[in-house]
Amino acid sequence: MNHFFAYMARMKLIKRWSLMKSVSEENIAEHSAQVAQIAHALAVIKNQKFGGTLNADRVATLGLYHETSEVLTGDLPTPIKYYNPEIRKAYKDIEAVANEKLLSMLPDELTAAYRPLVCAEENTYEYRLVKAADKIAAYIKCIEESRSGNREFARAEEALRAEVERYYEYPEVKYFCDTFLDTFRKTLDELE
Repeated sequence: MNHFFAYMARMKLIKRWSLMKSVSEENIAEHSAQVAQIAHALAVIKNQKFGGTLNADRVATLGLYHETSEVLTGDLPTPIKYYNPEIRKAYKDIEAVANEKLLSMLPDELTAAYRPLVCAEENTYEYRLVKAADKIAAYIKCIEESRSGNREFARAEEALRAEVERYYEYPEVKYFCDTFLDTFRKTLDELE
């Protein structure tokens, strides 16, 4: 039996922000969809405004699959994941094992097509855009929680804003943030 897509369907069951009280819970399927949208936008902006030649569809697909290991590992809270270098390395090793396990659930003839998505090359420009999109999506979650009156996310919002700003070395990230982020602070009526 080939269980890969049955496991992918379980992304909706893996909750994010498990240590935080949320007004609106988020799962890794929702988060991955948003990361894919933002990563796609970053690639399009790079191509249209800054002379890039990225495959925006590929970047979006990398975003869709960037959390796949978590269907086996769960979402380890950031304070634990980054507590010290040994824990971070151990977790990366666990993620690699989980990704290989997931790939083994595909028919052999499909594995080569999914390996570069599930086990993305971390030193590529595309991967760095997905990481930027991941941070932007997390920052947006904090904005949404704060806008709903939830102070639980205030420190995370500060920290994530600083992390997103570190990606401003990529002009498409700064452009996206300058152009789109403030709209996440508005109500539906204010968007009209």
